[in-house]
Amino acid sequence: MYASREDIGYDFGDDSKVGSKPIKPNPNVDGGWAWMIVLSSFLVHILIMGSQMALGILNMEWLEEFNQSRGLTAWVSSLSMGITLIVGPFIGLFISMCGCRTTAIIGGILNALGWILSAYASNVHYLFLTFGVTAGIGSGMVYLPAVVMVGQYFQNRRALAQGLSTTGTGFGAFLMTALLKYLCTEFGWRNAMFIQGAISLNLCVCGALMRPLSPKELREKYVVGNDSEENRAKALSQSTETIKSNGVLGQEPEKKEEVANEEVLGSVQHIEIGGKSGSERSMYGLRLFKTVSQLTVTVRKGFALWYSSYFGAASLFTNRVFVAFIIWALFAYSSFVIPFIHLPEIVKQYKLSRQDNVFPLTSIIAIVHIFGKVILGIISDLPCISTWNVFLMANFTLVTCILTLPLMQTYIGLAVVCALIGFSSGYFSLMPVVTEDLVGTKHLANAYGIIICANGISALLGPPFAGWIYDITQKYDFSFYIAGLLYMVGIIFLLIQPCIQKKQSTDKSTEEAQV
Repeated sequence: MYASREDIGYDFGDDSKVGSKPIKPNPNVDGGWAWMIVLSSFLVHILIMGSQMALGILNMEWLEEFNQSRGLTAWVSSLSMGITLIVGPFIGLFISMCGCRTTAIIGGILNALGWILSAYASNVHYLFLTFGVTAGIGSGMVYLPAVVMVGQYFQNRRALAQGLSTTGTGFGAFLMTALLKYLCTEFGWRNAMFIQGAISLNLCVCGALMRPLSPKELREKYVVGNDSEENRAKALSQSTETIKSNGVLGQEPEKKEEVANEEVLGSVQHIEIGGKSGSERSMYGLRLFKTVSQLTVTVRKGFALWYSSYFGAASLFTNRVFVAFIIWALFAYSSFVIPFIHLPEIVKQYKLSRQDNVFPLTSIIAIVHIFGKVILGIISDLPCISTWNVFLMANFTLVTCILTLPLMQTYIGLAVVCALIGFSSGYFSLMPVVTEDLVGTKHLANAYGIIICANGISALLGPPFAGWIYDITQKYDFSFYIAGLLYMVGIIFLLIQPCIQKKQSTDKSTEEAQV
């Protein structure tokens, strides 16, 4: 079964795993500041994904305050979660131009602004704009850099590092649920959102911790574990490419364009030096022109990388296994989100509120989710285990639980299924690793942006769809059955496409050998 790009014979011209003998170990790769990046990503997951998983508390307050239908009110939460992920491809463009650190800091400010403005909401439609769109875009601008930076700083322990950082989702769901309950009870939901907005400013601190890898550190990462002289030459040639300050490898621009840009900047510097005897006003104009020229060069290079990843000759969409991965992502995330949004209603429907108040089922999912991410990450990093196989097994377990959950009508039965949902959904920590194995580190930001965009569409449409099915049938059973079946379709795509790709690669190799 598929385990890496090499197994399916697909290559984007970049090999992030070029060998096995370290040439010059870098203390900041798989160690040192890399663990600060993990801490930063962990806090981002608490503040963003954890808060979104706790929106059920605010959803009840909005229903009571605005007296709107469940379906319409549910769109506020769905917009926030969906837009956070849907904007992924466009955030990839920001990262290519500005770097992860700058993108995350701007996103932290925007997210906090969305929370604070939502405290003054006069109707649900106002929340669509302030909380759904504004806070959602801000969340996306912090979330993607947090995931990408962990991938940049880790080579040998990527699954464990991603697992540790993404456990923040589980911790956040548990902590933010308790915090929002307390704040809403003591201060009301409006003040609770204002306070949460102030707390969200800590996302700017998390962004500031995302120190970019230097070009030298990137070169050392890519030559680690080199076996052959051929691979070594390939790795060294990659390291000479233009490198963005955020650690995302940029495509080497055309030589003519680069020379022209250098001539423009050089002429400005020459004029600036020669004009010292002139007026300060002229010097200010020259410095401004120089800054604008440098910014233009940076934007053009970033856009060229972003555009080529989606529409160029080496487009990500030419990788058919990656396309199958996108189709899977379109169906997968809603199966995880629907239980969080609608479990409180199911508990009420089955008259299990007393037991659920003692230990909420959503808290069971959140707590076990933490252990699932870490354990699956450790297992995936074992040399004898394929990350892809662990990823598929976890998906099979989760879809089975989604299809089984409506059959459980006792608290114990629901608690067991929720625990399995929490553990198996730990595969989220493996998604960046699988994506990097498919397309390489060079394309990770743009590729993972597409994946979380597909997840965002799933999160956006899933809960309202479940609410619509409930309005028709007065039961949530069919919502889980349909979501589970669509999820199964996505898993089948993941199973079939790599096998076809590998077979085609084998047939091609056989034909070449015969010739």
